[in-house]
Amino acid sequence: MKKAEQDWPALPLGEWESTYRTLHRWTQIVGKIRLGFTPLLNHWWNVALYVNPRGLTTSTIPYQGGAFEIQFDFVHHRLEIRTSDGRERVLALSPKSVAAFYRELFSALHEVGIDVQINTKPQELPDPIALDGDETHASYDPEYANRFWRILQSTEAVFQEFRARFLGKQSPVHFFWGSFDLACTRFSGRACPPRKGIITSEAYSRECSSLGWWPGGGDVAGPAFYAYTAPEPPAYGGQPVRPEGTLYQKKLHEFLLMYDDVRRATSPRAEILEFAQSTYEAGANLAGWDRASLERKPSS
Repeated sequence: MKKAEQDWPALPLGEWESTYRTLHRWTQIVGKIRLGFTPLLNHWWNVALYVNPRGLTTSTIPYQGGAFEIQFDFVHHRLEIRTSDGRERVLALSPKSVAAFYRELFSALHEVGIDVQINTKPQELPDPIALDGDETHASYDPEYANRFWRILQSTEAVFQEFRARFLGKQSPVHFFWGSFDLACTRFSGRACPPRKGIITSEAYSRECSSLGWWPGGGDVAGPAFYAYTAPEPPAYGGQPVRPEGTLYQKKLHEFLLMYDDVRRATSPRAEILEFAQSTYEAGANLAGWDRASLERKPSS
């Protein structure tokens, strides 16, 4: 296998969607645990997971004077719980229902002295089934779980490079378990008109330009890179952006660049950076961002 194929593997939605739907709910359980012990940060940054050399991690979660971490290891296909006092538990990532995963995880947490309760209603999902009672979603294909993580790892490195170009307020590169996407967001420094909804009122309280990667679903028939500006400036969707193949999705109010086009390119990194920069410029210019003070001058 060529290195490019290793870094940017195929991820056809139809072949792994059942694993995707199950894994989405598993990450919601773990993410809600982090949510329960961390103070609210602007735009819900305290709830996200992070890409690491094995998979996805909560990072350090404070607990009763100590700390713990939960990690999805998509190399050895296990869920790992580690505490600051040296206790560990490992659960197999294998075909099992969301409810079974929930029971195993909370039992393991109890064994290492962590007492936690979560809201079991899934977030941002149609027709939600309570996480502790979901026997419907029960798939796990290790090959596709590993491919998913490898794409996140490769994408995260490029997003970090793009992130380094900005001096203003911006988010980490982080994984949101509600929408199941990897994202990085820049902010102009200006407030937005208030929105309704617990999630969106906080997430979009400040004018922003967001870049992300998502496995697809609904009207998007496969994984894609996306970009949007919020609030969306007039004529944003009609702006000329790059690279070739980028489309504006009116229903989502986002520019999309399909992942398969990127992975087949001579330089996937260059394609992503061109998409990120041109879509950011389209929104920032229309919205009148103070780009001179917000952006880092390129090194000579």
